[in-house]
Formats: sequence, structure tokens, C-alpha cells
Amino acid sequence: MRMRKKPNLQPRMEACADWLIREPETMKGKWRSLKPDAKELRVEVGCGKGKFTVETAASEPDILLIAMEVCPDAMVMGMERAKEMGLSNVFFIDADVARMEEFFEPDEIDLIYINFCDPWPKSKQAKRRLTYHTFLEKYRRLLREGGQIHFKTDNAKLFAWSLEEFAAYGYDVRNVTDDLHKDGPVGIMTGYEEKFYALGTPIHRCEIIIGAKNAE
Repeated sequence: MRMRKKPNLQPRMEACADWLIREPETMKGKWRSLKPDAKELRVEVGCGKGKFTVETAASEPDILLIAMEVCPDAMVMGMERAKEMGLSNVFFIDADVARMEEFFEPDEIDLIYINFCDPWPKSKQAKRRLTYHTFLEKYRRLLREGGQIHFKTDNAKLFAWSLEEFAAYGYDVRNVTDDLHKDGPVGIMTGYEEKFYALGTPIHRCEIIIGAKNAE
């Protein structure tokens, strides 16, 4: 479901300007300058309203987290929460994930989060899924050797399809589960995830480790 356009979006965005990277292409290769002591540079692709984003940044103050979202009407909510919490280790990019390579250098990212992305269920829409092989190629280039991807979804068909895509691309997939919260809540949840958990909907999750690139 598309989010309704907010008539007051612009002033709200301006009020949180310190958390918005307006020209992310100028930060390519320089992201760590925002937090020189950061132990990791992480990127969340499709952060939505940013609940997971800000709570992760707050719980790990020694990382630098960059959140990408193509819908500013959703993203502004995360920016507002970051401002309210006084976070200095999280920033937002108003851009499509397909443009990642315009903003990040190869081997620059330590970890990529893909949380509850659009499943694009029709076969002809497969190339728009964030786990489609063209996106996997981008992630592999941008992640350092030993870097990771953490993928979560409530969509069983997308998860099964994605596991096949990961295998076909040669990704090292670990910690696969089809019911992450079976024995109680695990980790920080997104807003969607909390709703699914309350309904008893299983959450699927896996981790991917980027192997030695010189062996490719």
C-alpha cells in the first residue's frame, strides 16, 4: 500500500536537515568522515519509517548507519526520531537502492540490511526484487571481503526464491530460519515486523557472508 503524500513534508524534512544527506554522491568513499571512530559502516536499503534504523543506531553507538529510502513521506518519520533521540551516528538518503553505486565505493560497506522489502510477486517483476541477482552483484562489489548481508521478510515465497538466488550467485548463506521469533522476540524489529509478530506470522531471516574476492 502506497503511503499518502504529506502536505507538510517539506518543512518536516527541513527541520531534520542535519540527518539528511542531500548530495550523497559527494560522500562516495568519504562516509566515515561523518564518524571517524566508527567500527563499521552499515547501510539499510529501504528503511521505511526508520524504526529499525534508529533503534539499531541507538543500541550500537560505535557504528555508522546510512539508511536509504525512496519514499520521503516514510523516511521523514525516521529522521524525526533520530533528531528526537539526538543520534549522531545515523543519516538518511532519499534515493532508490538501484543507485547505490553512485554513492558508495567498492569494498566500502561492512554490512547491508534488507528488511521486509517489496516482494514484487509477479514473475515479470522479479528484477525489481532487492534480492535479484543484479542487486546481489551491486552488494558484492560494495561490501568488503568478509562483509555481510542480513535479510528478513515475512514473505515465505520471496524468502525461498531469494535463497535460490543467493545459491545461484554463489553466496555463503548462514543462520537460515523460517521462524525467527518462534521462542520469543529476537533482535530489533521493524514496525512491520512487530505487527507480523503480534499476528503470529513467521519471520524468515538469513545472513550472507562475502567471501574472498580475489578468488572470484
